[in-house]
Amino acid sequence: MQTVIVGRYETDLTDPQWKIIRPLLPPVLSGGPNGGRPIEIDRREIVNAILYLLRTGCQWRMLPGDFPKWETVYWYFANWSARGVWQEVNQALVAQVREAAGKNAEPSVGIIDSQSIKTTEEGGRWSASTRARR
Repeated sequence: MQTVIVGRYETDLTDPQWKIIRPLLPPVLSGGPNGGRPIEIDRREIVNAILYLLRTGCQWRMLPGDFPKWETVYWYFANWSARGVWQEVNQALVAQVREAAGKNAEPSVGIIDSQSIKTTEEGGRWSASTRARR
């Protein structure tokens, strides 16, 4: 596995942050005859690369060279996205923050604010500028 250099970038996870995130990620396959190739890349580096990309807005191919290859990072991002991992991580983190603030993990009240918006079908502002076809 690669050695993790903590704190290279502002987006890198701190040790306490990684301690929270790590159990929320899918389990690591050990490799072997039926388990695929053994994991050679530290998942913390994958998460650090994803956080860097999201914060800076750079392109996948422009990830700095001290992160794993962009193809690898993208594969994990796409795989975890398709499996709903990021949604589960977000829900778990929101629950932890709510509990730390002395609230229930799940919100007990929801407020929906609806707003009327006129559209062209209802004769909104664009209806006068379009001519009817004959």
